Order: sequence, then C-alpha cells, then structure tokens
Amino acid sequence: MQLKNKVAIVTGGASGFGAAIARRLSQCGAAVMVADLNAEGANRMAAELTAAGGRAAAMPCDVAQQADYQSMVASTIEQLGGLHIVVNNAGTTHRNKPALQVTEEEFDRVYRVNLKSLYWSAQFALPHFTAQGHGVMVNVASTTGVRPGPGLTWYSGSKAAMINITKGLALEFARGGIRINAVNPMIGETPMMADFMGMEDTPANREKFLARIPLGRFTQPNDVASAVAFLASDDASFLTGVCLDVDGGRNI
Repeated sequence: MQLKNKVAIVTGGASGFGAAIARRLSQCGAAVMVADLNAEGANRMAAELTAAGGRAAAMPCDVAQQADYQSMVASTIEQLGGLHIVVNNAGTTHRNKPALQVTEEEFDRVYRVNLKSLYWSAQFALPHFTAQGHGVMVNVASTTGVRPGPGLTWYSGSKAAMINITKGLALEFARGGIRINAVNPMIGETPMMADFMGMEDTPANREKFLARIPLGRFTQPNDVASAVAFLASDDASFLTGVCLDVDGGRNI
C-alpha cells in the first residue's frame, strides 16, 4: 500500500491501535498528524515517526469538542500541506458490567467520544474532501457493534451507530469521490483491555475471551493498522461503506 504524498490524521494516535495505525501510515509514505488527549504521548509518537524518516506533527485534541476537532483539521492542512485521510480511532468504553449499572456520566462520555467525534469529523473534514474532489475516512468501530457482547451494551450501541453512520455517509458522499469505511476489531491488547473484560487482566481471564475467537488470539494493533492502511490506499479504490471485521473469525 502506497500513501506517498498523502496527509493523514490519526485520532487517539498516541497509544494502542492508534499508535500502530500512525506508524503504518507513515511507513507507507503518508505525513501524519498524531492527535490525542495525551499531548505528551502524541508528541512522542510524532518524534518517533520523524526519527524513522517520516513527516509528522502532533497536537492535543478532545475529539468530542467542536473547537478541538476544527483546529485539528485546520492545523493539519497548515502544517502538513493538505489532508487526504482521516482515521477516527479515538474511542472509549464503560467498564464491562450490567447495563443498568452504567451511570449517566459513563453513558454520556462514551457517546460523546465515540459518536460526537464522527459528527465533528463530518462537519470539518468532509467539506475539505468535497472541495478537493477526493478523500478517505476510516472509522475504528468494533465487532461488538455487529454482535454485542455481554456487559458492553451501551458501548456496543455506540459502535453499532458508528457502523451505520459509516454506511450512511459513504452513500451520501460517494459521488464526490470520497470513500468512507470502517474496521471492526475484536478485543485487543490495548490499555482498555481490562475495561472490556470487566475483570483483572490475567492469563486465566484472558483464556475466557480467547475461547470466543476461532483463530485463537487477540487482535494485535498491527492487525488493525494493516486493515486501515489498506482501506486508506488506492488498493481499495472501489471500496466504500465497507465495515471490515478484524476479529479472527469471532463474528462468523
């Protein structure tokens, strides 16, 4: 996958899936804006990409806030010379627990970060893509948005909405040369793993979740990065509205 002369934003790019996506897009030739609530982590990642020979910048960003998302898009265009790819990776979850135990504060946070961010992405990235006649958006959803898991009802609902929004936007913007796709990872080895499991991250507890995955391992950050890089590249030029399971067969 070649992304030479492309400029990409990766939200939540300081760690986990986002860090792997930022690395992969940079390795494929894209200039990358690493955006994250963790400003120090975003700066470290941008420095790593630059040291490896890439072109990168970093900025703090709360993707649920209009001003932050708008500034991120504008700063990317100004600092890196354009914008061709937006990866909406930043996300959060409530801890795995019964639906009626999730607080209103937890619910609001999940839906602000996971869905309001897509609204702002549409408001500020898609007009730019429309004006230039092309662009790619890749949203990081979840297998639970297709097949809900116990204890993650409200989180799963946010990811199901993300998948539906991805398809709706893909239809609406296709004639403008814009492709909008999603990837659906299974539970992966990221800082949020214990929250998804709802229990301590131990080998014994991991085995309970591995039993659900036919290929017998958790999603690795590089699995997600490879899928995102493919969907962002011209190799996927005829794919839009695709929501690609990256799940080791869990959703079969």
